[in-house]
This record gives sequence, C-alpha cells and structure tokens, in this order.
Amino acid sequence: ESVDPQKTAFLLRKAWTLYSVTPLYRFRRARLRDYARMLSAFVAAEKQKGLAVKVGVELDIKVALSSLADLRGSELDQAALLVQLSSRSQASSRNSEDKMVWSGWFCSVFGDDFSENIPEDFTSLPLFLSHGPESYTALVGSWFQKTFDCCFRRLAISPQNLSWMVAMWAGCKLDRAVSAVELVFSMPRLAQPLDILYAIHPEDAKALWDTVQKMPGEITQEEVDVFMDCLYAHFHRHFKIHLSAAKLVKVSTAVASAHCDGIVKILHSEYLLGVLMLLTELAISQIQ
Repeated sequence: ESVDPQKTAFLLRKAWTLYSVTPLYRFRRARLRDYARMLSAFVAAEKQKGLAVKVGVELDIKVALSSLADLRGSELDQAALLVQLSSRSQASSRNSEDKMVWSGWFCSVFGDDFSENIPEDFTSLPLFLSHGPESYTALVGSWFQKTFDCCFRRLAISPQNLSWMVAMWAGCKLDRAVSAVELVFSMPRLAQPLDILYAIHPEDAKALWDTVQKMPGEITQEEVDVFMDCLYAHFHRHFKIHLSAAKLVKVSTAVASAHCDGIVKILHSEYLLGVLMLLTELAISQIQ
C-alpha cells in the first residue's frame, strides 16, 4: 500500500530518532485542541523554570496536534498523531510565519495483534519518531507520560535487524535507484576507533538478493544470513578482512537509512508504510 506523497513529504529525508511507547491511557482524539493548549502551557512553564503559565495565553512556543489518517496499515490501526512545536520571535511581525522548531509523531502500522490485546481505555501508538532538539523531545515525552500514564524508551536497532533492513530494502523495486547500498561496520577491540564503509551498486545488490530469495514477498532469517554471508565473502576476497567479526552499525539504501542508535531517515514515499511496519514491530517487541 502507498500513501499520498503530498501529505507525507515533510516526513521524508529527515533524521528521526526512534522511541517505543506503551499504550496511552484515556487518550481522546476529540480533545486534540485541548491537549495542544495544555502541552503549550507545560512547555512554557518548564522554560520559565517552573513558573505557572495560564492556559490559553499567547506563548513563544505554539503547539499543534493533528491526526495523519493515511499513516496506518489497516483499519484496526489508530491514525498517526503528529505533534509540532513552532516559535515566533519577539521581533517578528504578527503576520510573519511561525518557524517550526520540533516535530514528532506517534504511529502504528500493522500493529493489530498488539492493539487487539489491550484494554478498551488504552490507545496503542507504539512507535514514536522525533526530529529536533532533544530538550523539546524530553519536554513533550514528559507531558505525555504524566498525562496518559505511558512510558517512552529509546529504540535501538540491533545488527541483526539492520541486516534485515538492508536485505529488504536492497530488494525493493525502484524506478531510479541512484543511491549505492552502503553498510558501515565498526571494528571492535582497537586502540583507535575504525569504521569500514562497504558500498555496493544498487543493481548488484538487488541481483544478489533476487538469487537468494526463494519466495517473492516472503523473507526468512536464512535468506538474510545467506545475503550477508555473500557480501562478507566478496569483501574478504578483495581485502582479506572478516566483516563478520565487526559490528554492523548503519545501513543505507535508496529506500531508507538506519543507524544502530535508533536514528532513521526515510527516503522514498512508496515504501513509507513498509519501513514503518518494520519499525512498529521493533517498538512492540521492546514493549512486550
């Protein structure tokens, strides 16, 4: 499935930091405007070191909460929730546009199995992505945790999951795949840090995956292992270095890039839901 590229263009080509979020208690979609005013007051109060700020007064930071109905895998998924913080400098005129300073969004893409098993008063949006200063992420996260009794945790990506990502994304059909498939490895137990960048032509990577995959549309751990072993063997043949002894820390393709620290950049709108489905699965596995 694909989403409307115009509605989701602002999500692409930005570095998003990943979090997993436990279900929100008594979250009501109809109260988004109230939540925006409350969060705005909370941010302002925290910025003023705890001095109370009256809800509804004009503040330096404006908060907007909105639904992104397109960003879900099935009818059972909750619509994504977008949180945006913008500011207007004191010197600028009233008619000038606000400057976006931070954005984050909650989503669930094909998280049906998990959402079906939670009580009625809870809302399942297990994946949270943020872009902007960490100080604002901490403030927004703190308000959501206090208001909806949920818990945010940074979502790291294991080398095994990075292997899955590069195999899946290297096998995607694209009209124009100009970006090389890149893998970054960190060499352990060295006096000085050493990273190795391994770049493969996208057509070569796809051809290799096509020879490995047995059933189109289905991927197994064995196929991912064979794909990676082939890449390792090729690298060792040329450079006599065993990459299997190193740690895979980042993968990058024309579809998306992902770092082990839990930072993802989605590059292609056609595969937006596919990437979010995989990330939703990782977020749910951390919660469970």
